[in-house]
Amino acid sequence: MPSSSRPRLRTYGSGLVAAATALCLAGLSACGSGDDTDTSAGKGPTTLTFWGWAKGTKETVDAFNASQKDIHVNFQEIPSGNAGGYAKISNAVKAGNAPDVFNVEYPQLPDFVSRGAVQDISKYVSDGLKGKYLPQAVQMTTLGGSTWALPLDVAPQTFYYRKDVFEKAKITTPPKTWDEFRADAEKIKKADPRARIATFFPDDPSTFEAMAWQAGAQWFKPGDDSWKVSFQDGATNKAAAYWQKLIDDDLVEYAPSFSQQWTASLQKGQTVGYLGASWGAGVLGGTIPDQGGKWAAAPMPTFDGTPASGMLGGTTFAVSKDSKKAEAAVKFAEWATTTADGFKARIATGTSSSYPASPGLVPVAKSAFKSTLFGDQDLYSLYADAAKSIRTDWTWGPVMGTTNNSLKDAFSKVHNGGGDITTAVRNAETATTKELKSRGIKVAG
Repeated sequence: MPSSSRPRLRTYGSGLVAAATALCLAGLSACGSGDDTDTSAGKGPTTLTFWGWAKGTKETVDAFNASQKDIHVNFQEIPSGNAGGYAKISNAVKAGNAPDVFNVEYPQLPDFVSRGAVQDISKYVSDGLKGKYLPQAVQMTTLGGSTWALPLDVAPQTFYYRKDVFEKAKITTPPKTWDEFRADAEKIKKADPRARIATFFPDDPSTFEAMAWQAGAQWFKPGDDSWKVSFQDGATNKAAAYWQKLIDDDLVEYAPSFSQQWTASLQKGQTVGYLGASWGAGVLGGTIPDQGGKWAAAPMPTFDGTPASGMLGGTTFAVSKDSKKAEAAVKFAEWATTTADGFKARIATGTSSSYPASPGLVPVAKSAFKSTLFGDQDLYSLYADAAKSIRTDWTWGPVMGTTNNSLKDAFSKVHNGGGDITTAVRNAETATTKELKSRGIKVAG
């Protein structure tokens, strides 16, 4: 987007420097920028090892290797982060045999930084390179004034829905507010008692976190020598109460994310909407290819009708702490995240509707992604507007694994009177605070 229309970039100042330093001292190893000498410089072809899991990654690596002779990337596909990939990377870092570069999602990056698993790549990242990315993406990869990764994509929230089912329920436009969303949920259920407007995923806390983010929550704030932790603000409580009421009134499906149960309900027309992100179009296209032309995408509803978005996912390229090839690794990551050839290779598989962190690549992604599910709708213009509306007042904490495990355990019980979301969030705050303190980090709030 033009620089004049970009939100003001907020970088973390001395407060997070102190907090990040404290985290490094309490982590598995000291944070740092690795060996000052990059052994990849001036010595001919350099071989990098790269671990990742995102769709289209192998095709991206193949295109990079074919594009030049100075750097060659050996790619190893690993499970997605939450399915074991992060544990594999962490174990490799501890053992001293980590890859040179690997993928890590925004929520987990502060944890990798705090444990000293990745290195500061600031000296290889110019202001000109930073200027190629959305400010929100730069914000998520900047900790303590230093750059720790290059952003691949951003994932603004998006609402996908069955146009034909909405029309039968006499819903003429997609909901702009959460009140309208609830009213539409009631109409959908009334028109077909088996149908539900969307799904609450008990196993995926990131979906609720994105809802809280969109509503204006700020769970973590860095201080001079501590982290402020506050999960029980007005925005979070409002989102929690809203979703609990939808669950209690049986207006949304309750099923594990991307499970056989969820897939079957989409295929049978029992789930007729999906509260996801920009990458969700690719997921739906691969799940229900026989429903071509029946789906549409819309901005995520908000409480007051003003456009706003959190992020549901988003991936970066980070350089492992012991890599002696950081400069080459950053060059590869830059190519993969800012060049037309790099992003086209990722999208052209037809399984990914990823929205680039570099706005200049939006036309490339738009032309490369093919799906019959949404007819001729211009999805990427919708994503572009949503990306501009991503709130910039959210910070991921350094122990999101603990936070998410607590939420996941509790969310499994918020159905049929087994618990409630507000209590789940409160307990997650307690677990998070305990984990921070166990690492020797001061906690305020």
